[in-house]
Amino acid sequence: MLQVPFIRENKDLIIERLAKRNIDATDDISKVIVLDEERRALQAQLDNTLAESNALSKEIGMLFKSGEVEKANKTKEKTGQLKETSKQLTEDLNAKTNALSELLYKIPNVPNEIVPTGNTDEDNEEVFREGDIPVLEDGALPHWELAKKYDIIDFELGNKITGAGFPVYKGKGARLQRALISYFLDKNTEAGYKEYQLPHLVNEASGLGTGQLPDKEGQMYHVTGDNLYLIPTAEVPGTNIFRDVVLNEAELPVTITGYTPCFRREAGSYGAHVRGLNRLHQFDKVEIIRVEHPSKSYEALDGMVAHVKTILQELKLPYRILRLCGGDLGFTSALTYDFELFSTAQDRWLEISSVSNFETFQANRLKLRFKNSDGKNQLAHTLNGSSLALPRVLAGILENYQTKDGIVIPEVLQPYTGFKIID
Repeated sequence: MLQVPFIRENKDLIIERLAKRNIDATDDISKVIVLDEERRALQAQLDNTLAESNALSKEIGMLFKSGEVEKANKTKEKTGQLKETSKQLTEDLNAKTNALSELLYKIPNVPNEIVPTGNTDEDNEEVFREGDIPVLEDGALPHWELAKKYDIIDFELGNKITGAGFPVYKGKGARLQRALISYFLDKNTEAGYKEYQLPHLVNEASGLGTGQLPDKEGQMYHVTGDNLYLIPTAEVPGTNIFRDVVLNEAELPVTITGYTPCFRREAGSYGAHVRGLNRLHQFDKVEIIRVEHPSKSYEALDGMVAHVKTILQELKLPYRILRLCGGDLGFTSALTYDFELFSTAQDRWLEISSVSNFETFQANRLKLRFKNSDGKNQLAHTLNGSSLALPRVLAGILENYQTKDGIVIPEVLQPYTGFKIID
């Protein structure tokens, strides 16, 4: 959530930057400033009324002590009127504050200056590419056919048990899935991230804190009986560890990694581009999260991008990195880099990771602060990234490593799987 002082001081810049998202925020930003002025005016009236009431209360006590009962009772009538006034002002102030908060919740984060202008994913900028695209033999299969051929993932069984988008991993498929999770966690902890096991359901305050609510409630599975939400990513419980927390500057950066299943109600379309593991309602992901000093968060973002690159280099998968344009940027992000690997059998790029800097947007919602060198509380910056999302990584391995003899396991994973080939 944007800070009101920031909006007041940077109105034109914010409107200009939000235009990169194809949003004309002129009316909303102007309304924020008006609501804030009205809120502050009401607060000033309330403060003055309360101050006057307190002063008269003291005066009444002195009048009674001095025996001026009649004057004291008249003054008492005035304090009664002031109490009614303060009650009404409090109601008006709460209504104005709520209206301001509701409007602020609807305004997305301001894109960084280097975010390209654009409408769709076709306008994203490719900033890096690495890895040779393998040449497959004739008859190479997409991963959903390979999964059936080697009996390692059963999509029909998952559909029977739950519904579309909930696959069942079997045998070597399940072991490969577990191997990837362990490998990703080991890489992250070796890089200094502290491992956490996190809840898979969160309360409404957690969803609001990281920006999944109220913007994305339609994409989250809601457990209505307890008003809890199944997590769409470990970012939500992981970042909410620091909700309402004041850190010492010396504690920064804070780094976290964790594995969780993720649940998303994303409306699915039909066709090969969403078949198999390409789009799921339940999937596994290993996340990295950072809480950073504002002066170091973009250096940290570059470090996170470099970290994910090392994992893909070890897996020897062809990949590219995209800087997302304004129209494709997530609601809470100031700058996002997407990683995509090339699926040779599908002849298309598949997104496997997003690495983002949210600056103070989440921290303001979370009231996540640190005590700076001047002893003042200051909002921290939050960052997160997939390291990595498993379904499309697994799909890429199955498709890019297929041979006539079976699916070869990447060398770096073999100590985790305990086997070298799926045949």
